[in-house]
Amino acid sequence: MNISRKQFIRSSSLAAAMASFKFSGLMADPLGETITQKPSISIFSKHLHWLDYTEMAKLAKDLGYDGIDLTVRKDGHVSPEKVSTDLPKAVEIIRAAGLEVYTITTDIRTSEEPHTKSILKTAAALGIKNYRMGWYAYTGNDMPTDLANFNKQLKGLAVLNEQYQIHGDYENHTGRFGGAIWDLWLTLKDLNPLWTGCQFDIRHATVDGAEAWSKNLELVQSYLGSITIKDFQWEKKNNKWSVQNVPLGQGMVDFKQYFKLLKKQGFDKPISQHFEYPLGGAESGARVLSTPKEEVIGHMRTDLRTLKNWLED
Repeated sequence: MNISRKQFIRSSSLAAAMASFKFSGLMADPLGETITQKPSISIFSKHLHWLDYTEMAKLAKDLGYDGIDLTVRKDGHVSPEKVSTDLPKAVEIIRAAGLEVYTITTDIRTSEEPHTKSILKTAAALGIKNYRMGWYAYTGNDMPTDLANFNKQLKGLAVLNEQYQIHGDYENHTGRFGGAIWDLWLTLKDLNPLWTGCQFDIRHATVDGAEAWSKNLELVQSYLGSITIKDFQWEKKNNKWSVQNVPLGQGMVDFKQYFKLLKKQGFDKPISQHFEYPLGGAESGARVLSTPKEEVIGHMRTDLRTLKNWLED
């Protein structure tokens, strides 16, 4: 095929730029055009607790993920007590498989907890940029007092986040502080979004605000550090409505509109994919599966393909 010198230079320059900025959201073409890149997609390692580091990394790579969102918490892949030795080991194995650790999931709630500093220090030294915090719970008494206490705890973590140059993400979760989004925003609005913010969960945001989630997303958009992907539907049993988790695309979450809004915002943060529907125990972090692993892997592969197709669209 004959190509012009200009086309050749453009293609070569573009390839170099893409190699250098592989996972950025928006990047400049060397010849002045703007190119949109998809965010990285990681699998939440809670669903792979039945595998060791090497087997987990191999499966995630075979499935087509970009990385692994590691559980660094009690009963996780990495125990907080052993974070200084086991997290580097896990990251080394994951990176050797051609993947990355963009995020870790922790139980960190305050700067004063025994393992907070060691987790953040070790993760930051390994180049990990985001961690998910543990959840706060309302006391059931005075809400303004609770919000003030949550803000104080977040401020303490914000100091460490900046010190270690790592972003702390609080996930909005139904039934907990932050589920309504506005309460989370009230505690975040005076903090630096460079270091402290939100892991936006569209499943929980839809449960708590079926028609309000888009405005809630707008409210915290400058604080987004990462997002999680999962789906649900309402189901009535014995005259009572309850939330049922389902495979991706089979539920009520309006992913088409969600990704449209994220694209409009220029979203380029890590995506963590979760599997909360019945999956042989993998959905709850089981160490031993009650369903053939081939079936579990098949569901994971299908959900990832669904997600990637949405991102392509």
